[in-house]
Amino acid sequence: MPTKREFEIQSDALPDLVQIRYFGHVTAAGVKSCCAEVERLLPGTRTGFAVLTDLSALDSMDLDCVPHLTKIMDLCRARGVGTVVRVIPDRDKDIGFKILSIIHYRRGVRIVTCETLAEAAKIVKPSAK
Repeated sequence: MPTKREFEIQSDALPDLVQIRYFGHVTAAGVKSCCAEVERLLPGTRTGFAVLTDLSALDSMDLDCVPHLTKIMDLCRARGVGTVVRVIPDRDKDIGFKILSIIHYRRGVRIVTCETLAEAAKIVKPSAK
C-alpha cells in the first residue's frame, strides 16, 4: 500500500464521468490501489461514460505502474468507455499513455489530450460554459 496519497478518484453520476488525479511521485503500489478503486466504481457507470485523467500535479511516475495503468484501461474498455480525456501540461510526463491507448482502447473510444483542466472540462462537460 502507498504510504501517502498518490491519487484521487471522483465519480459523477450525470454525466457519467470518472476523474482520476495523480499527485507527486506515483508508485506501482499507488496505481494498484487506484485500479482497485476504479474497479469498484465502474459498475455504477453507463456505457459511453468518460474518464478524465489529470496529471497536472504529477512529478513522476514509476515505470512499473504501466501494468496497473493498462488494467485500468482494459477495465474501462470492457465497461464501455466512450471518451478518455487526459490533462498533461508537461508532455515529458506522459509515460506512454498515447501508445498504451492505441493498444488498450482501440477503435470507438475518443481520446483527447489537453494542457489544462479548463480545456478538459469543456470536453467532458460541453454544456458547462
